[in-house]
Amino acid sequence: MDEEKDSPRGFRVTDRRRFSDEGEARDVEEAPEQAAAQDAPIPPEPAPASPRGMDLGPEEPVSFSTFVLGLSTQALLHLGEIEDPAIGRLERDLAAAKHVIDILGILKDKTRGNLEQAEERLLEAVLYDLRMKYVELVRGSKEGT
Repeated sequence: MDEEKDSPRGFRVTDRRRFSDEGEARDVEEAPEQAAAQDAPIPPEPAPASPRGMDLGPEEPVSFSTFVLGLSTQALLHLGEIEDPAIGRLERDLAAAKHVIDILGILKDKTRGNLEQAEERLLEAVLYDLRMKYVELVRGSKEGT
């Protein structure tokens, strides 16, 4: 029984987060195997192939605004407003467009109060424009049938 008290049992938890709960930077101890792994040279990885062979351009950091604009472009593509670069023509998929517009709506709801004023205005404007185009197309397809 005395041996059990002297030997460590269970596991040890080490907090290695770089920031405290207050957001302040703090020193973090690294395990020896992690430090050795960081010192080893890392071979360059080949760039991943872009979807459908398209060149996506230079690597730029993604911001909230570029994320919203990317989703907006995807919705416009599904609404048939932008030519699909993979097939070289306009195609309309209203169900897919509605899905992307709904994602933007969820994003607006979930980020309420956490956005900069310019980001909030951008998201509202994009959502308004996409919703109006969607309603216009849905009404037009119902009148044509």
